[in-house]
Amino acid sequence: MKRVVAATNEPLRLPVYEALAKDIQNLGIEAVFGLVSDDTAMFTTALDSIGIRFYGARHENSAITMAEGYASASGRLGVAVVGRGPATANGMHAAVYTSRTGSPVLIVYGEAPVAGEALNAIGPDYKEFNSVGVLSAAGIQVFRATSPGGARTALADAAAAAQLGSTVALLLPTNVQRAELEFIENNELAMPKLGSRTLEKARTQAIEAVVEIIKKSHRPLIVAGFGAHKAGAREVLELLADKIGALLITSARGKDMFLGSPYNLGIIGSFSHSAARRFTDKTDCVLVFGASLNFWTTSFGAFVPAVPLIQIDARRSNIGRWSSADVALVGDARLVGEQLLDKLPDRSKDEKVFHIPEIVRSLAKFNLSEDFQAAHTARTLDPRSLGIALDKILPENRNLVYDAGNFLGIVPYISVPGPGHFKFTNNFSSIGLGFGTALGVAKARPDSTTVLVLGDGGFLMTLGELETVAREDLPLVIVVLNDCAYGAELHFLRMHQLPVTTSVFPDVDFAPIAKG
Repeated sequence: MKRVVAATNEPLRLPVYEALAKDIQNLGIEAVFGLVSDDTAMFTTALDSIGIRFYGARHENSAITMAEGYASASGRLGVAVVGRGPATANGMHAAVYTSRTGSPVLIVYGEAPVAGEALNAIGPDYKEFNSVGVLSAAGIQVFRATSPGGARTALADAAAAAQLGSTVALLLPTNVQRAELEFIENNELAMPKLGSRTLEKARTQAIEAVVEIIKKSHRPLIVAGFGAHKAGAREVLELLADKIGALLITSARGKDMFLGSPYNLGIIGSFSHSAARRFTDKTDCVLVFGASLNFWTTSFGAFVPAVPLIQIDARRSNIGRWSSADVALVGDARLVGEQLLDKLPDRSKDEKVFHIPEIVRSLAKFNLSEDFQAAHTARTLDPRSLGIALDKILPENRNLVYDAGNFLGIVPYISVPGPGHFKFTNNFSSIGLGFGTALGVAKARPDSTTVLVLGDGGFLMTLGELETVAREDLPLVIVVLNDCAYGAELHFLRMHQLPVTTSVFPDVDFAPIAKG
């Protein structure tokens, strides 16, 4: 396309796709993930030509989860670019998953031309697809550029919405992309001003009520979730535990937040070890900071005895959402912890029942490898033993990304530096999304080792991304736990005393793939 060269600070005539690429660059984006399609090829080429590295996946689901993994690990906006029609449909699995993570992700889709160019166009359009309807039905906010003049504004609005912690779709019709507009160099697109979220303290009356409950408690338990980690509440919660004689435990997503604390019980609920279950059963008051209390955290409602449960969350709607709470404190986990720390009286050593030397020594001596009887066979290894071995072998500075599947029992046995280094990909209760997510994490954190743990089912769904690892130079350590089955379905069928044949597969030897 012929371009008119203008003097400095005078407008250039640029195709929209080039102007949008420059706007993406002005947002501070350094990497974009995607899968090239004819309706986004010019846009991705423009991005790459101005220095925004394009990381290409082998499937749209992987491209979108790469952007989410990058966003979750870096805290920056993740951008994915995929095509229209079948490409959009291919990536719906990942788009729905990503929309449930809370990561800031902008997915740029190709879109059919805006109508009006010809009364009797030649057809059919085999890629015809109601993207707006499908994406909206999935709960994803959609922005659509309908004119060259509005394309840059649509991008700015979409990026701003995504940076609030949402997955947002931007649809770019092909004829809008190729149209021209005037563009002034160094004239950055004005982003909508977003009000910063104010961190809230809990109401004084609510704090006073909780203080009275804790005063009557002798064996309190503090549960911290990922929300507490994001709030930077570790230090204040450890101080609070020391002041009131509480033990510390986390949800799965808050894994290893209290690693190194003498009062650390690990993970509560379905992933807990015997010591955690034993002391949880003895608690007489539970304070939950930034955890959703879903069925995993609560072991389907059986994680604690019938004692006062106090739930603290910055978002009011999260309290009591999945499990009943007796007392609600709406506020930032760190600030509420500080409020309680300030109001609660000091306790003597004798009043801190959970902190007596015998309990502290028992926790220090607790050894996960002695907590189970390994069930090896002549050809297989107990995943728990594998986890303990990997915990010693893998570099300490590591990120753990888990696909979904029946193998997740390995989670408690491999430690991480903290919750920010631990990533579940089961928000849509599906397998096959871990590989792309791990690639995005690896891009965001090149100075640490990223480990992908997945089952044979999820691995075979995404096997093509091994080529992406090599082509895009995104090193991963990949651990495949092969039970030759869709394990969850196998156990479900067995539970109902039905044949398991349809859930079982031949024993594939994956070792030659690792050898190259």
